[in-house]
Amino acid sequence: MKKIANYAGWLRIAAVFVVGLAMTGCSFLKGSDPAHPKSQWVPVAWSELTGLMNDDWSDGWSAWLRSCERPAPSQPHQGRVCNDVRRLAPAGVDAQRNWVIQNLQPYRVESNDGDPSGLMTSYYEPALLASRLPSAKFRTPLYGLPAGYKNRTIWYTRQEIDTLPAAQAALQGRVIAWLSDPIDAMSLQIQGSGRLLVTEPDGGQRWIRLGYAGTNEQPFRSIGRWLLDKGLTRDASWNGIKAWLAANPQRQNELLWSNPRVTFFQEGRIADDSEGPRGAQGVPLTAGRSIAVDSASIPYGTPVWLSSNSATASINKLVLAQDTGKAIQGAVRADYFAGSGAQAGAFAERIHQPLRMWVLLPR
Repeated sequence: MKKIANYAGWLRIAAVFVVGLAMTGCSFLKGSDPAHPKSQWVPVAWSELTGLMNDDWSDGWSAWLRSCERPAPSQPHQGRVCNDVRRLAPAGVDAQRNWVIQNLQPYRVESNDGDPSGLMTSYYEPALLASRLPSAKFRTPLYGLPAGYKNRTIWYTRQEIDTLPAAQAALQGRVIAWLSDPIDAMSLQIQGSGRLLVTEPDGGQRWIRLGYAGTNEQPFRSIGRWLLDKGLTRDASWNGIKAWLAANPQRQNELLWSNPRVTFFQEGRIADDSEGPRGAQGVPLTAGRSIAVDSASIPYGTPVWLSSNSATASINKLVLAQDTGKAIQGAVRADYFAGSGAQAGAFAERIHQPLRMWVLLPR
């Protein structure tokens, strides 16, 4: 019975697709479209989307509702779609999936030369212990924006920040918190946000969130790649880097200074423990349902069917384009938000695998 039901479902999907092609005139949405100059979008049948009938759409719906809080001005159709997304929030998985199939059209995302393949990586929000005051244990500072900082201005390198009086003067009073591990601090800067369980000067503890505020605009250099290129380790994972540094503490500055880029943070509160950090769209990220994209390929707030399969992970689901990053460049490129904490971090570190994507637009 299940196979018959699925077959009947696909017949309905095929029928909807035929109607959809008639409405779109079978036209490609080419990369010349100012909304997505880096990619072309090709209308396809719903049957092309891997795992469509197996996803728990209710999880993706929660992320979609958050995107509906801030529809993109360049995408006026998002407001119309969001009325139905809100209406269907309590309706259940089947009703949500059926509405999508009947009312939206999938478009395969391709590069402008027609390549539908790309790369998926993953990122997460670290959760770390910290202190408001420096001590013998907590000695690595996390800075807010320096005095006189101007966005997109090249500032001092990491080494200069640690050694030059002028850089230190500009950062006087700008330390948000102190960490015990410089590699954790480096990871936090690369991720761009994180949660800290901070010990206050009175001894009390509370969770805060650090969000991205800017960088010194210096080039990023991977400290793991630095170790590999010098033949100093075969394990460039964060744990491998920590192990190498523990065995070579006298080379700490040499290791850290190999990456001249520094990220500055802003402090925020955590109102809802289930919410992730705010992405570039301006809404909280949802673990497993938010992706960072190149916004010149996929506009913020766009619902996307993501398919990425390897021996490490098989991910076929509805996600929302809600964030971006300097390393996220290209037509078919996504950084998958894994969530917060060590388990999410371990998952994110392993993900580097093939990707295909389809944007879902109203007919």
